[in-house]
Amino acid sequence: MSDHKLADATILAQGLAFMDEQHLGLIPGIFPSTTYERSADNSYPKGKIYTRDHNPNYEQPEQVLAALEKGADAMLFSSGMSAATCVFMALKPGDHVVVPNIIYWSFRNWLQTFASDWGIETTFIENGNLAALKAAVIPGKTKLLWIETPANPTWEIEDIAAWAKIAQQVGARLAVDNTIASPILCNPIELGADIVMHSATKYLNGHSDVLAGVLICKENDAHWQKMRSIRASGGAVLGPFEAWLLMRGMRTLAIRVKQACINAMKFSQAFEQHPLVEQVLYPGLPSFNGHDLAKKQMKGGFGGMLSIRIKGGEAAAIKVAAHLKLIKRATSLGGVESLVEHRASVEGEGTLCPSDLLRISIGIEQVEDLIADMQQALES
Repeated sequence: MSDHKLADATILAQGLAFMDEQHLGLIPGIFPSTTYERSADNSYPKGKIYTRDHNPNYEQPEQVLAALEKGADAMLFSSGMSAATCVFMALKPGDHVVVPNIIYWSFRNWLQTFASDWGIETTFIENGNLAALKAAVIPGKTKLLWIETPANPTWEIEDIAAWAKIAQQVGARLAVDNTIASPILCNPIELGADIVMHSATKYLNGHSDVLAGVLICKENDAHWQKMRSIRASGGAVLGPFEAWLLMRGMRTLAIRVKQACINAMKFSQAFEQHPLVEQVLYPGLPSFNGHDLAKKQMKGGFGGMLSIRIKGGEAAAIKVAAHLKLIKRATSLGGVESLVEHRASVEGEGTLCPSDLLRISIGIEQVEDLIADMQQALES
């Protein structure tokens, strides 16, 4: 099988064949040690010094994720936010970045506050507007382009290859938040991205019990090593048990994402023409503005995230959420259970999210049960 290319599902299920070498267990153990002994010659024969940057439980999920994203290397972080902010901390004061308006709200807020305090200049542009991107970049000054696609919570699709081409033209790097699509549906590095980020809390873990993030690089170069140094010195790393749990969750990523895609499509179609629904936002629907690009850029599905805009405005949307019984009113996404959130309430003052919008993370339940739950909530 030397020339045979393994499928993502096989890589995940087998975890790249990591084993407990001491006992030949198929599942590696948990290594809680924070420090490692030097040899008599003052070297570290296993290459590990301190758990802040070296722990055996990081190795398997990092190597699996690098393989899934077709990257050269990967780094685990204590959260998606710590992974994302590391990319910006590797910039220098005076560097310029370009970011679409609609991205994960907490990260947008971070860019507007902390990043500017560190001397990083950020230009926000309209999602999906390549003309605006070309007008915003400054050759020699723009060092990073950052996109999230599909973009939370209205799911705009960005053309990764087009952004990558513009980044190369001005000497910038392109970083892509691939949390919503997951590596099962999209591989940004193959489309020209330099860095891929995931909130591993979401689809990668898939069980709503681990807080984690990851970065994957196209090239293991000096810039990547700078980010490695930032992670090590800042200490934003997972504990060994959390890293072990993350890997356990990742083993079923392929089948979870596949089922979530099937469910989300059926759910979206069930309510697209509902008389009490203003609009269903889901990249898999032909009526969605970015459908054609999503179909070209994503493989095997359109993800498990969608949003429904309720007729009657904010009060009606909150009331519908209140009457849901199976779909839980909770933040986050990507777990096996379905969740709903009135996103504007969570984001608060300054939100760009429509006030009539309910964001729904579709899980792997029987989809007819989820449809029936939303139907009775709308009728209520």
